Amino acid sequence: MNLLLGKAAFIDVETTGLSPLRDEIIELGLVVFAFRYDTGEVLDVVYEYTSFNEPSRSIRSSASLVHGITDRMVRGCKVDEEKVRSALMGSDFIIAHNANFDYQFVVRLFPWATSLIWMCSMRHIDWARHGFPNKGLQFLVRVHGVEVLERHRAHADCVAGVSLLGTRNEYGEFYLRELLRHLS
Repeated sequence: MNLLLGKAAFIDVETTGLSPLRDEIIELGLVVFAFRYDTGEVLDVVYEYTSFNEPSRSIRSSASLVHGITDRMVRGCKVDEEKVRSALMGSDFIIAHNANFDYQFVVRLFPWATSLIWMCSMRHIDWARHGFPNKGLQFLVRVHGVEVLERHRAHADCVAGVSLLGTRNEYGEFYLRELLRHLS
C-alpha cells in the first residue's frame, strides 16, 4: 500500500501586543510534522524550532501578563531566519491556530512567507459542529486531554496544536483530516 505522506509546519508567535502594525514578534515557535494525506494521521515530529526575538520597543505589560515574557528574557535574541525559512519552505503548508493573527506578524518579519499556503486550525475545523462552544486553543486542548507544558508560549502551543490535530473526533476521524479538506 502506497501512502501519500506530507509535511506541515505548525507555527505560533507571542508578541508585544495585538496590533500587527505596531507590535512585534518576541517569540516564534514551529513544529514540523509528517502526516498521512489520506487519513490525516500525524506520524512524527521531524523538526522543532523556537526562539525569542528582541523587539524595537518594550513589551506591553498587558502582553507580558498573558505569556509571561519580559524584556529581560528577549534582550539580545533574534529569530534565525534561515532556520525558519528552511522549515517552512520544506513544508507542504503552514498551520496556525487563529492563522490570521500569526500570518500578519510572520509576513511582516519575513515577507517571503506570503507565498506559502497558510491553514487555520481554528477556522478550518468546525469546532461548533463537534460540540465545542469555544474554539480557543487552550480550551480545545484541555477538553481533549492534551497535555500542555506552558500556556501561551510559542513552542508549547505548537506542540499542543499538533497533538490536537492528531486527536480523533467523535466520528473517529483525525481533526487534521477535516483541515486537509480545505486545501483544494
